[in-house]
Amino acid sequence: MATEFVIGDKAVYPSQGVAEVIGIEKKEVHGKVQRFYVLRGIDTGLRILVPIDKADQVGLRRIAGSEEIDEVMEILRDKEIHVDRQTWNRRYRGFMEKIKSGSLFEVAEVFRDLYRLKGMKPLSFGERRMLDTARGLIVQELSVAKAADTQKVEQELDRIFD
Repeated sequence: MATEFVIGDKAVYPSQGVAEVIGIEKKEVHGKVQRFYVLRGIDTGLRILVPIDKADQVGLRRIAGSEEIDEVMEILRDKEIHVDRQTWNRRYRGFMEKIKSGSLFEVAEVFRDLYRLKGMKPLSFGERRMLDTARGLIVQELSVAKAADTQKVEQELDRIFD
């Protein structure tokens, strides 16, 4: 059963973060009328149209619940570094795939692994940007999920890594 959203719902769109469903529109595409969720990015204001019948395929999902939040915190607390000795560009591609997946757990793994890697060696420009992206996506979703201030969530993350 596909996840259904109504106007006013918050949802997570892969690599864009949290968005609000601001409308449902019908448009004709290739002679066929399709229904779309109209999303607005919470931070970016970006307008995104997602075909309702493809929402699950593109990775549109509900905001994390308390169980998922607990699991994400466990992932972040894991001290074991999961970065093997692959080249930086292969590692970068792997991290990019995880961010594009839209999975909060995979984004948390990218954040954790890059953060720990940063303590071992300087990160490339691309890896630093990816670390910032992963952190932003996590902070954004956790602050909406917990109805907490983003600064509070950022401080909580900082405490995990201190």
